[in-house]
Amino acid sequence: MGRGSDYAAAEVPTSHPTHGETPTMRTPLPTRFLLAGIAIASCLMSLPGSTAQAELMMPAIFGDSMVVQRNEPVHIWGWTKPGQEVSVQLGDRAAKGKADDEGRFDVSVPALPAGGPYDLTVKADETKTFTDVLVGEVWICSGQSNMAWAVQSANDADLESLSADYPEIRLISVPQVGTQEPQRDFKGKWTAATPDTVKDFSAVGYFFGRQLHQTLDVPVGLIDNAWGGSAAEAWIPRDVLEADGKYESMLAGWDKRMANYDFDAMVKSWEEKHRKWVADGRKGNAPRRPRDDSAGNHRPANIYNGVLLPTIGYTIRGSIWYQGESNAGRAYEYRDLFPLMIQTWRDKWGQGDFPFYWVQLADFRSEVEEPTDSSWAELREAQTMTMSRLPNTGEAVILNLGESADIHPKNKQDVAKRLARWALAKDYGYDIPYRSPTYRDAKFEDNKAIVQFDHVGGGLDTFDVPELIGFTIAGEDQKFVHAKAKIVGKDTIEVSAESVSNPVAVRYAWADNPVCNVQSKEGLPMTPFRTDDWPGVTQPKD
Repeated sequence: MGRGSDYAAAEVPTSHPTHGETPTMRTPLPTRFLLAGIAIASCLMSLPGSTAQAELMMPAIFGDSMVVQRNEPVHIWGWTKPGQEVSVQLGDRAAKGKADDEGRFDVSVPALPAGGPYDLTVKADETKTFTDVLVGEVWICSGQSNMAWAVQSANDADLESLSADYPEIRLISVPQVGTQEPQRDFKGKWTAATPDTVKDFSAVGYFFGRQLHQTLDVPVGLIDNAWGGSAAEAWIPRDVLEADGKYESMLAGWDKRMANYDFDAMVKSWEEKHRKWVADGRKGNAPRRPRDDSAGNHRPANIYNGVLLPTIGYTIRGSIWYQGESNAGRAYEYRDLFPLMIQTWRDKWGQGDFPFYWVQLADFRSEVEEPTDSSWAELREAQTMTMSRLPNTGEAVILNLGESADIHPKNKQDVAKRLARWALAKDYGYDIPYRSPTYRDAKFEDNKAIVQFDHVGGGLDTFDVPELIGFTIAGEDQKFVHAKAKIVGKDTIEVSAESVSNPVAVRYAWADNPVCNVQSKEGLPMTPFRTDDWPGVTQPKD
């Protein structure tokens, strides 16, 4: 992995779990890819190797067996001689362009409907032809380990792999390169979905793409760039974090840490300790090999530069995201950080407000008997808030799919289906349930709370048992107790507790691993919520 030194940034995570490692509003089509090309080119002008060259170079995102986005101008870019005329042919669509002073060219090929296979031919000082190109739906599959979690580790891995014969589903994975140096390319190639190729691919990504392919009957391209254990700030450019102004302490912490960081010396020290451990008869635990945090998945901008940037500008439909565990100890910060990340991706891509759907954190850790504060509940709250901050966003609630002892629940099939519901309903026009019930408002009267909800589908319901489980209630003392609740209308629940005579706040599923059972009649779990805004455990101290 690269160890760039343009920026010196560092962050020591406050708290994170241990890991193994809508119809879219768009900028006018011809303009948005030109803007994307200009933005990307400006990032890459100073890169090593991006100066004058005689050879036509194309990034790995373009290759044999790729899928390009249907019904959109297809953005093609690469490098050749400065000033070189470039022509591109895709099926019966053609376009021309010219390399800039740095040799970078950006060409937008007119949109095609779903179909193929076609050849993509790029002619400059030489000619490159990519074969077996399909036109369909392209999605980014991103986040941390629960998105990276492979098909071979999901439920029914053997059956899923055996049945993975989908020649029109194409997969490509971006290697994990953490660096402060902006990268223009990566090592990877497109492959068709087969019993062998899907095993190591993102389970959520593959199952999501398979659902789209089976429903839409068009080719699907999936770009997996997930990195286990990654923090959200690593997916955002350094200059964006600096300009925002909210992350000065985070950046300063990394700067201080990286100022005298010497990973080679750390490795040398470890080697000496390991030799001594061996010489002493291997007593006790072996010394742990150090991890290079300068090139790691928490350092701000590292993943943006090394993983995301080489793909930015490739025409996509949207992105699915599964991350948050590594930021749970800073959930209040995530309220702004997560929307900033999404908006930055959209700005850099130049495709307007493309769809961005994420998975809310599953239930995890031990169940607790009494109501308490929870960093994971606060992170879920921050995720939910993002839907009101940005358009064309959506959240798949999976509180009933987690495993208390495993941060990587194996039921990735149902996770993917809940994401696919968002895409099929909002982007492809299917009239299907897609959104979990969400809190609307609450009234407190006669020693009880009357709570109303939006997006209830056919009405509120329960899972497994008729009693409503998961509600707590508090008075002015801010001490929550378990509450009794009952459905009193299609979208209304009454909440009360004998020990709270004057309630002022209600919470639902407010725990790391909440015991709860409310859902819509269509089976979509209710979104966790609280009616209060009392300080949480992750709220920064003044």
